[in-house]
Amino acid sequence: MSNAFITAATRRRSQYALSPELPLSQADTTALIQEAVRQAPSSFNSQSSRAVILFGDESRKFWGFVKDALRAIVPADAFAPTEAKIDSFAAGAGTVLFYEDSVPVKALQEQYPLYADNFPVWSEHSTGMAQYAVWTALAEAGIGASLQHYNPLPDAAVAAEWNLPATWTLRAQMPFGAHAGEIGAKTFIDDAMRFRVHG
Repeated sequence: MSNAFITAATRRRSQYALSPELPLSQADTTALIQEAVRQAPSSFNSQSSRAVILFGDESRKFWGFVKDALRAIVPADAFAPTEAKIDSFAAGAGTVLFYEDSVPVKALQEQYPLYADNFPVWSEHSTGMAQYAVWTALAEAGIGASLQHYNPLPDAAVAAEWNLPATWTLRAQMPFGAHAGEIGAKTFIDDAMRFRVHG
């Protein structure tokens, strides 16, 4: 199948071996991430997704918060592998923190009470699509990334450090950088288990 989007999607893979060099400038990388989030769909065009883009020392600072939070709950004699994993994320060029803002979600709940219970669910759909859009855009630009979920462990420290609104909830973290290693092949379950086509 020849399709530009599918071709881009096949490049999106989890890359855990990162280095700080990027094929784009910081300004162009920022613009790419912003446009990917901007173009991601959301229910009722709520545009509830938010992103904090950290580069260099600011990104390493974030992973330091994560490491400190994990050190408090992981036994000291078992901490070395955890520390190595966090350090691998910090070794990249930057990190995107994905948030959802409850303000537009609550506004829609009030405007459309019949669907009130659905809007928080649809908000989660929105952040997932924003994450996928950014990840795929980065991959298409030759930038490696992975998606992590260490929230809520560092949430309070992060919100205080970067003065984030209380209405923003951290949903995922995406460390990114140059490819510093090979990416393993992706395996797929049998199509018969996944798809049913009628008509």
